[in-house]
Amino acid sequence: MWLVAVLPACGEETADSTGIDLDKTVALALEVNLSAQISSERTQAANAVVKSRRTAFLPTFSAQYNYTRNDEPRFSVDPTLGVVTPEEEFAFVTRVTQPVFTGFVVTNRYILARMGLDVARLNEALVRTNIILEAKRIYFRLLKAQKLKLVAEEAVTMLEAQAEVAANFHAVGMTPLNELLKTKVELANARQDLVAAQNNLELVGADFNLLLRRPIGTPAAPVDILDFAPLSRTLAECLDAAEKDRVEVVVADLEIQISAREVALAKKDYFPTVQIQGNYYKRGTDWQVDGGEGIFDSSFWDVQAQARWDFWQWGKTGYDVAEKKRKLAEARLNRSELMDNIQRQVKQAWLKADESEKNIITVQSAIEQARESFRISEESFKEQMATSTDVLDARTQLSETMTRYYNSLYDYQIALATLDRAMGIPRIDISEAQ
Repeated sequence: MWLVAVLPACGEETADSTGIDLDKTVALALEVNLSAQISSERTQAANAVVKSRRTAFLPTFSAQYNYTRNDEPRFSVDPTLGVVTPEEEFAFVTRVTQPVFTGFVVTNRYILARMGLDVARLNEALVRTNIILEAKRIYFRLLKAQKLKLVAEEAVTMLEAQAEVAANFHAVGMTPLNELLKTKVELANARQDLVAAQNNLELVGADFNLLLRRPIGTPAAPVDILDFAPLSRTLAECLDAAEKDRVEVVVADLEIQISAREVALAKKDYFPTVQIQGNYYKRGTDWQVDGGEGIFDSSFWDVQAQARWDFWQWGKTGYDVAEKKRKLAEARLNRSELMDNIQRQVKQAWLKADESEKNIITVQSAIEQARESFRISEESFKEQMATSTDVLDARTQLSETMTRYYNSLYDYQIALATLDRAMGIPRIDISEAQ
């Protein structure tokens, strides 16, 4: 662990001990984020689909009640039989149906639902990892915006003091007017930079509050992080970790399996369907369906074995299968494209982290030098051994050095968070997610 001793700018405040730290920011963001809640609802919906598909393996029970009104009763030619069809007939049917073979439809749909649930759970976990990354980004952007505002305030303070000295020197004829005017112009520019830094801080603070779903004007007090650890992994190690740990790869593999299963489902009409059905009937001439004149058997039952095969549909099944095969090929190509994108994401994040780390080391040693250069120029100007231009140049170098330092420090933290996300960190427990 490298500890970076930040040289505080003039008027810089220490971090508020009562502020919100990074871990708490991430935890709150995960708790209140709407995308996380939406993904959770999608997982619950996918779980309901699994339970629904499971019921297709079980027998179904149904009941039917009929009323028939004939134009007139029908009589048998045999006078002893009397009425054979009553004028009004009521019927009640209770039926139980058990599928025996459905062309693997029930099985494939259930397996697809289970896979869909796995994908939903993994996507829910991925949403959480994206929220973690976004929370870290906004947190470090806020810290950077606060520091850059302090740099801008320091520049204005320095230039106000310089302008006062230049005005006094000009009043007694020790410096020409253009020296004073240069200082005033620089002061005006510094004040504009301060306004821009203040507005940027307000905007980032608003993003921070929106992340935590707080009122947009709530004061933001993040706890500063002034230390950083050097990169401990090579680019090759990061690429290997991403290939093993990125959950998107698991999701892509599941998508391929789902597409393959849909090909099998599309072949359902190549097979007949078989089911067993049991029926219990009650008939009668009134609503109680308890027999009557013309009803020779008021209650009876039967068991039927039914087979059906739609063996000719003008090639429809073949076209459906061809469509699903093309989607399977598409899923495989999507996985290959995903792997390419993951490698690029890892390399981009690693290079950014490496660049920022080197910049921190380089600019850190220049901070004290820039401060000393400004101090010498300022003292020399007071002794009339330097011009205001020398002082302004030294002040500009100091502000630029401090700006570069804070940009590098917090960009490094953001790059590390991005690299972790690109490698699949925090790692999702696949077995738990599924």
